[in-house]
Amino acid sequence: MSQTNPALVTELAARRLPRWVLLLLGLAYVVPGLIGRDPWRQSDLAAFGAMLDLSRHPAHWQLPQVLGEAVEHAGWLPYWLGAAAIRALPFLPADLAARLPFGLLLVLTLVSTWYAMYHLARLPGAQPLAFAFGGEARPADYARALADAALLALIASLGLALLSHESTPSAAQLAFSALLLFGGARLVSPLVSRHGLTVTAWWAGALGLSLSGAPAVSLALGAGWLAWSARSRATVAAATRRSLWAACALGTAVGLVFYALLAGHTIGLAGPAADWLSYPAWRGLGRLLVWFTWPAGLLVLWTLWRWRRRWHEAQLLLPLWWLVVGIAATVWSGKGDRTLLLALPALACLAALALPTLSRAVTALIDWFALLFFTGGAIVVWTIYLAMMTGAPEKPAANVAKLAPGFQPEFSWELLLPALLATAAWAGVLAWRIGRHRPALWKSLVLSATGGTLCWLLLMTLWLPLLNFGLGQAPISQRIAAVTPPGGCVLVYGLNHDQITGLQYHGGLTVQRWDPQAAGVTCPRLVLHPAAYRRVPNGALDGWSLMQSVPRLRDNRDHLLVFEQRR
Repeated sequence: MSQTNPALVTELAARRLPRWVLLLLGLAYVVPGLIGRDPWRQSDLAAFGAMLDLSRHPAHWQLPQVLGEAVEHAGWLPYWLGAAAIRALPFLPADLAARLPFGLLLVLTLVSTWYAMYHLARLPGAQPLAFAFGGEARPADYARALADAALLALIASLGLALLSHESTPSAAQLAFSALLLFGGARLVSPLVSRHGLTVTAWWAGALGLSLSGAPAVSLALGAGWLAWSARSRATVAAATRRSLWAACALGTAVGLVFYALLAGHTIGLAGPAADWLSYPAWRGLGRLLVWFTWPAGLLVLWTLWRWRRRWHEAQLLLPLWWLVVGIAATVWSGKGDRTLLLALPALACLAALALPTLSRAVTALIDWFALLFFTGGAIVVWTIYLAMMTGAPEKPAANVAKLAPGFQPEFSWELLLPALLATAAWAGVLAWRIGRHRPALWKSLVLSATGGTLCWLLLMTLWLPLLNFGLGQAPISQRIAAVTPPGGCVLVYGLNHDQITGLQYHGGLTVQRWDPQAAGVTCPRLVLHPAAYRRVPNGALDGWSLMQSVPRLRDNRDHLLVFEQRR
């Protein structure tokens, strides 16, 4: 027996997860957060504002913007997709239409991860040891079981849920990173003789990443893997390799062209990295890696230890390279979870390789933790929901009223029924897992994946009105619209892109930027951020009087100043 191969898998343990289970789980994970949710503050709402502007002004395709100011998160393709969906689906609410392409990108992420792991698991070095008298897992069955486990590990990752459901460049980068991972896995797969699909996936992944604002990551992932595969024994035609190299070069060039078109935008490369040289920054990165990648991150550590003599082989080196580039990009850019998101598909593949080496005691510990953690989370969500609806228990109801003053909960069967079905399904999964069943590689991740999906679905149903109220810009935008004359417009100064988008979309207002140096006023209202108020030149507000300070939720938190024009 080889001392370097720790995988011992029987034929029974390599059975695949029923396809209908995977489809239902994927549906329950993808749909909540896409339908019924408002764009939330900061990146989500700001990106939607750029898509809304582009749908109304297609001439802005070269430079996505919000009220004449370039977007904060660079990229072309995500804004094009959202704007095209808004124009193509005028019968849907604009925010829902803009979010639909990103739902398809999330599906692409899940599918690409499954197939990437399948091809990696078919490599000779990833196969389990052969038994002396037979009975070991067949290669195809083993690969399908590990691919199922990788998909479960990805869905179970805590950091995936919110960011993958946003209509932002980060969600697009995730999908194209997973697609590029799939292309890299096919490049070295022993199953592939013709590389037409490999080239297609590689070009789409490399160009998609670059057009979504990550040309450097696209170049690092693609060029690094091509350089290694050129030295490996992978049989790939010279023309195919030239095409893959061309994809990396073109993707990088296109991405750099976008940065060059950003008016007044400079690419700060050294600044963010320098901030990460301090101890608090590295400690923050460590905390991020722990919670954002849970539970896949813990399994990855075990994988790297048990397979430590095979790091140089493709089944480990490919996802490990994606992970290294993802962490390096996180450190360099200083964008934290949004950059680390790109590494989650690779993390899931590495986590799946840990399962053939785990003992029963370890898998039982994973199951018990998932059972307690996600059951406890579901109980908390249900308790606060009942408190909002009935006023009992009194303390949770009082906390909600304190944190979201003015929120009026309304009963909805459309939100309650999916939550009830999901909770009943969770009880069924618990009963199945506790019972005696044949062993399966993916069993230890079933509770983590279904529990994470349960909590996400409960949040996006039972708590959805509360979250829309508390995390969106609708309350403050509608308050400002209420004090603006019908058909009037508002001037804004010092507002972020998400605040401007909120006034336009939720408030239904016509918004213009205010220039304190310009003469003449065309709008009866002026909205200022308190921090910008101190930068207003002396005398610029002589024709205005403070009307009121409008809080977003609570008086002691963020608020905006509304001025009215003196008659």
